[in-house]
Amino acid sequence: MKKILLLIAFIPGFVFGQNPEKAKEILDQLSTKTKTYTTIEADFSFAMENQQEDIQEQYDGDISIKGDKYKVNLMDVDTYFDGKTMWTHMIDAEEVNVDEPDPEDEETLNPAKIFTIYETGFKYTFVGEKTKDGVVMYHIDLYPINRDKPYSRIKLEIKKNDMQLNGIKQIGKDGNNYTILIKNMKTNTPMADNMFVFDEAANPDVDIIDMR
Repeated sequence: MKKILLLIAFIPGFVFGQNPEKAKEILDQLSTKTKTYTTIEADFSFAMENQQEDIQEQYDGDISIKGDKYKVNLMDVDTYFDGKTMWTHMIDAEEVNVDEPDPEDEETLNPAKIFTIYETGFKYTFVGEKTKDGVVMYHIDLYPINRDKPYSRIKLEIKKNDMQLNGIKQIGKDGNNYTILIKNMKTNTPMADNMFVFDEAANPDVDIIDMR
């Protein structure tokens, strides 16, 4: 597991006319607020479903982000990324794959970008407001300008009261849909840069496989 992800499918062309100005206003506010955070820590749930294959799985995870660096724990895998190199630690297998991912590879979603993915490369529409667990949410749909992307649509759920991202869903063209829901989020917590690098000295029994 090299990255995480999310999103959703088919849509008629006229939908782009449904209040893109309102969507842009909300996304600009979300972007402005997110950029004030020096770091982000979040607990989240990650769901994967494929209705045709009758697959539905859900897992809990956590993520720490500092700039373009991140550390993710999900499905017994720790993923470290220092902005250039990625270490994928499969804990049960006692194995670490080392790689330098292609920043243009969008088959899966870079977890460090889930809070800013909407900023470039999309058309968008304001779907409306809905109340969820007593909290009013903005719902915005994103559609990639480049139709060669591996997904058709991204759905954002944004808390109206504090302009924080609550959820993101990606529907893939291959029938796999991915959803991330943010459970708890803390910002501006001090983080040392070395927490985004796998510590080989602390894990002497782990097999290192360098794929660079």
